[in-house]
Amino acid sequence: MENKISKSFIGGITGTLVMTAVMMIAPKMGIPKMSPPAMLSMMMGLPIIVGWFMHFMIGIIFALIYAFFFFNILKKINNNLLKGAIFGLASFIFAQIAIGIMDAMIGGMPAMEGSMILMMIGSIMGHVIFGMVVTQFVKESK
Repeated sequence: MENKISKSFIGGITGTLVMTAVMMIAPKMGIPKMSPPAMLSMMMGLPIIVGWFMHFMIGIIFALIYAFFFFNILKKINNNLLKGAIFGLASFIFAQIAIGIMDAMIGGMPAMEGSMILMMIGSIMGHVIFGMVVTQFVKESK
């Protein structure tokens, strides 16, 4: 169990780092700028460093959810990248629901700039990449 937890922490941090790097270069590919840390900090009226901390903590929590829940659901799929893509899509859907709930409860959601469709595509792409990275760390333990 400890091995699964440590792999989840490393996978969550690494997946979040890779996802964040993709978000930073996405505007060079025509995708609108997105910053989950800025969005989180704005919604709560807290400094950006809190948004960054939360962004990485959410990544770790999602990786733990994969290790202890999704891993068993996706057990029959042999390809880790496909497992990651499926998990990434599920993470994207959950994130959209959670942000909608947070906005309804707290408010303060920053105004979106640019094409909503491109923003959605960029967010899906980021979450799928996150999921693929997480599955490379959280594998079957022998």
